[in-house]
Amino acid sequence: MATVVGVDSSTQSCKVVRCDADTGEILAQAYAPHPDGTEVSAESWWQALCSAGDGLLDRTDAVAVAGQQQGLVALDADGQPVRDALLWNDIRSAHAAEELIAELGGPQPWADAVGSVPLAAFIVAKLRWLADHEPAHADRTHRVLLPHDYLTWRLRGGPSDRTVEPTTDRGEASGTGYWSPATGAYRNDLLALAFRGRTPELPRVAGPAEVVGRTPAGALVAAGTGDNAGAALGLGIEYGDVVMSLGTSGTVYTRAAAPSADAAGAIAGFADATGAFLPLVCTLNAARILDSTAALLGVDLPGLETLARQAPPGAEGVVLLPYLSGERTPNLPHATGSLHGLRPETLRPSHIARAAFEGMLCNMADALDRLRAIGIPIHRVLLIGGAARSRLVAELAAQIIGVTVIVPEPNEYVALGAARQAAWALGGSERPPQWTARTAGEVHVAGDGGAIGRRIRAEYERAQRAVFAR
Repeated sequence: MATVVGVDSSTQSCKVVRCDADTGEILAQAYAPHPDGTEVSAESWWQALCSAGDGLLDRTDAVAVAGQQQGLVALDADGQPVRDALLWNDIRSAHAAEELIAELGGPQPWADAVGSVPLAAFIVAKLRWLADHEPAHADRTHRVLLPHDYLTWRLRGGPSDRTVEPTTDRGEASGTGYWSPATGAYRNDLLALAFRGRTPELPRVAGPAEVVGRTPAGALVAAGTGDNAGAALGLGIEYGDVVMSLGTSGTVYTRAAAPSADAAGAIAGFADATGAFLPLVCTLNAARILDSTAALLGVDLPGLETLARQAPPGAEGVVLLPYLSGERTPNLPHATGSLHGLRPETLRPSHIARAAFEGMLCNMADALDRLRAIGIPIHRVLLIGGAARSRLVAELAAQIIGVTVIVPEPNEYVALGAARQAAWALGGSERPPQWTARTAGEVHVAGDGGAIGRRIRAEYERAQRAVFAR
């Protein structure tokens, strides 16, 4: 039996799954934590992969890595990091993104050039920050990789083997701000603009099913991809499916046949792991909203749901604007969270708990509306991530979003997507193998659910307007 290994190197941890290459059945899995922070040693990711992959990587036929997107790994001429990697959620580069937008003539030229308008997360913005704030590190930067690129390179023997050429894929390259999904080419002029004239080496962009090398143990190494593209591949989404991922942060994305170019800057015009495209909207706050509220109220997450069910829909006007860590959609990097509508009769744990669930999902519904606004069809929403395990989250999502919500069985879909890509490269077929994600539940809008959802969103939007008007 041929087996494949998929790696999910996320912000919090490294998850490794070993699967049957034909069916996708998970045969073994392991986990290792990553250090906290918005800047992290790239070596720590490699050590976590070695730990979680011990006994799995040396007994497989192929491997692929799906990594957290938009982390800057700057390497010197010897292949060593010049500093800790700046992660996607490091917002110190927000002003740099604003500078770059202005220098190119506004948002539209960026959308036309690379399908996305730079935000703090994009590598172009992080390179500008590095050039301006740490010029000595910028001068030493010989090569720029992303987290998935770095781990794929290490699996193949880099940097000890100087003949190993670093590679990336379309999904990862599309998050840099200097690669165009529409043309499939790097924009070295934008790289130089961002890095104050410097043009470090960039990884070659491999094809979706390409074999980019082998591990020292002889396993094929597939191209790999970014975490969202990996989850889309693991779920097997089709046109009209929208994934809403509720991890620490939130993402909403779908498979599209054509590249997108949103000059408003909310939609990142990413590529996917199959040769198609992955328009994506990201929020900085999702499950962390529930975690923080549970800590405030002194309960665990099941206890928070129990409390929330004791309050009526809409929490009698109590609204949480959940911008706890700033926000990316809407673009408010320095915003804070706020509670609205508190009165003596609503200042209760149950109402605050309910407002946390509803605030999280209204924020995600705003993100989903960005996709609707550019004409993307939405037939159903697949709800994944840690917060999706809550039945209340699924029920509220269906009400607030107004479409059928599917809850796939909890699984490591990013790692499964990487494993599926490894199986694709191993088999050499025209399309990925047919691994079907099973669902744990399907939630339909019923009765006056649409009216309830519209009322909740109206209260949320009223609180937004009050804050934005200040």
